[in-house]
Amino acid sequence: MQTDAASATMSPGGPTGRARAVVVGAGLGGLAAAMRLGAKGYAVTVVDRLDRPGGRGSSLTRDGHRFDLGPTIITVPQVFESLWAACGRDFHTDIDLRALDPFYEIRWPDGSRLQASGDTQRMVEEVRRLSPGDVSGYLAFLKDSHKRYVVGFEGMVNIPMHRAWETIKVLPMFAWLRADRSILGLARRRVKDERLRMALSFHPLFIGGDPMNVTSIYALVSYLEKRFGVHYAVGGVQAIADSMARIVTEQGGTVQLGTEADEILISDGRATGVRLANGTLLEANIVVSNADAGHTYTRLLRNHPKRRWKPAKLKRRSWSMGLFVWYFGTRGTRGDWGDVGHHTILSGPRYEGLLKDIFIKGKLADDMSLYVHRPSVTDPGVAPEGDDTFYVLSPVPHLGHADPVDWATMRDSYKEKVTAALQDLIPGFQDRITAEEILTPADFETRYLSPFGAGFSIEPRILQSAWFRPHNVSEEARGLYLAGAGTHPGAGVPGVLSSAEVLAKMIPDAPAAANAPPHDYLEAAE
Repeated sequence: MQTDAASATMSPGGPTGRARAVVVGAGLGGLAAAMRLGAKGYAVTVVDRLDRPGGRGSSLTRDGHRFDLGPTIITVPQVFESLWAACGRDFHTDIDLRALDPFYEIRWPDGSRLQASGDTQRMVEEVRRLSPGDVSGYLAFLKDSHKRYVVGFEGMVNIPMHRAWETIKVLPMFAWLRADRSILGLARRRVKDERLRMALSFHPLFIGGDPMNVTSIYALVSYLEKRFGVHYAVGGVQAIADSMARIVTEQGGTVQLGTEADEILISDGRATGVRLANGTLLEANIVVSNADAGHTYTRLLRNHPKRRWKPAKLKRRSWSMGLFVWYFGTRGTRGDWGDVGHHTILSGPRYEGLLKDIFIKGKLADDMSLYVHRPSVTDPGVAPEGDDTFYVLSPVPHLGHADPVDWATMRDSYKEKVTAALQDLIPGFQDRITAEEILTPADFETRYLSPFGAGFSIEPRILQSAWFRPHNVSEEARGLYLAGAGTHPGAGVPGVLSSAEVLAKMIPDAPAAANAPPHDYLEAAE
């Protein structure tokens, strides 16, 4: 979907007289919000500075290789099924979703491996092979995970949390579950083997959290994987984003790409629209910002005094780690490295020490842990025939530490270290590379306008979650809402999709009358 001159100047709603909404950002959260608002009768305009929809879930194509830039897995298909159903559609008619088995393989420096799957007996055998004495502890961890799923996912994820009472009333259950204990602390209590402690606690890294500090509630991810599986969308997450943008336009909305929002406009305490970087004004009854919450409050609302989310307060937040991501294609390797599947996690020689370097010290360590994505084993269309496409991710410090990494200087030398770390997995790959791209935290800061180049916005610590997180309905201006990773419930594909579901519960249907007063029906709802 490309921007044209007409769409670049079109106001939302046009001549229809429908209530208008502007969504800043065509990431998955913004597109989901646009779909739900379209289903509620709003004339929606989505603006995004990138040339493709999807935000961090978009893609690049180089020499026949499609590089999925951000999320690579779908763990809770139900959030998409619910979204499509709200728009009167069937998700599986539009998207070819493939269940993966195993989900991923973890490899440790000593040569040991663990293949993760949803089959309890198979997992017990994997645990027994690594550490026979930890089988009972692993089964206890599964029970822990299910309890936290019931409280943290079923009970909170799609519930508005902008009123303190919603968080207060779950505190007794949080206390019972020892939510103050970290997920790594929970894993330590259940298993003794250091490899298994890593395997049971690393999941918060997928949403930007330090396993040594984020709440044990995030053990629920293990249950999500077990219950709903791990899936891959043919065409990548980009295919999902493209379909979402198409639905928005079929609802009568507009998706303007290559179009940057410069400011959210406020009048008499209410959001009234968005001014674009080219000076165009988009008037709106509702504004939804899918931009990072930090960017929303420090840049898009720069001319509006803040009550809660002042720039200094945002700067003091604990932010998620940065990411070094190397995308590359290899020629004639489809039959090579036969034991390397769709997802591989290479655990480095240190776990806790590396986490401290990344999250606490802000130090770029010489060692690393890597996530390796090889989608060509499932989706041959990501590469020319016979070739492979890879995505290799290394968690690194964000740019907000006292002595931030100078990526202009360190990029190439760090790439060499990643190359060395990959040699045992895919030996000789560097001699077969035909196309490549690299994103560092500095690129995240410029491409996605992410504060400090953080990969997942504000870190999901217990006092930065639920009510303590930037709210889905902004207290800074009426008619202004937030979607995406920086608001409730947080980062990750299920989280950003659920943020749009939360909005749909708070925003009333558009008035049926074409000439209804623009704000009266919203005032009643708020």
